[in-house]
Amino acid sequence: MIWNKQNEVEYLTFHNLSDINGVKHLFSTKLGGVSQNEFASMNLSYTRGDCKEHVDENFRRISRVLQVETEAIVCSDQTHTSHIRVVTQEDAGKGVTRKRDYTDVDGLLTNEKNLVLATFYADCVPLYFVDPKKRIIGLAHSGWRGSVLKIGKCMVQKMQNEFGCRAKDIIVGIGPSICQECYEVDDVVVDEIKEHFEHPDIFYRKKENHKYQLDLWKLNKHILLDAGILEEHIELPDLCTCCNHDKLFSHRATGGKRGNLGAFLVLL
Repeated sequence: MIWNKQNEVEYLTFHNLSDINGVKHLFSTKLGGVSQNEFASMNLSYTRGDCKEHVDENFRRISRVLQVETEAIVCSDQTHTSHIRVVTQEDAGKGVTRKRDYTDVDGLLTNEKNLVLATFYADCVPLYFVDPKKRIIGLAHSGWRGSVLKIGKCMVQKMQNEFGCRAKDIIVGIGPSICQECYEVDDVVVDEIKEHFEHPDIFYRKKENHKYQLDLWKLNKHILLDAGILEEHIELPDLCTCCNHDKLFSHRATGGKRGNLGAFLVLL
């Protein structure tokens, strides 16, 4: 990914999405905000105990980078589901300047201009979707539960059903998240992987302590390929949130004492 800095805000962008005209995106880092202590400094969560005024200012700074109004942002309500909501201008501001009137939404999808999709992370996998031909964008939050539910494939199917997209036209970015070396899981997780995938052992490595190292990047790439996304249209992450917890929030690295990173995507 590409490391960027605009004024005080440091953020990441994808090579493949940056080449698409009429689309802006970014993935935030911990750097360039006003939050303090374990939230320092670019925390984008109102629910982890941070000062509301600090989070408000952090959203304003992200908005300035994207050159949009904060009132144009619409947020997910993540509960590790595969639910995807098609959002419109009626949803603008929800989660930042207005209360959400929906729950259990881990994916956002739109064909409307100047509506900023936003989802949030601290080890889980951000999935960015852009169909440059139909002018459709989507974001999905995929932790291990979302991966088991194949939210990436659900997003592709939703784009096809709602807007007539073709999988071969969709460009995907898999964002910074926890890598296999950092992501130890137990039998509960691996049993779910075994139940939902034909060759589950390619996604994890068993350890002597009877735990497993799970590769969420490989798992989500497999789901996307199975959904019909072309391999050359998928950009994989080269940053682990846990390995780089000095610059990126990681739940695993900090034992839950952290803020949230944000994925943002908008049609212009």
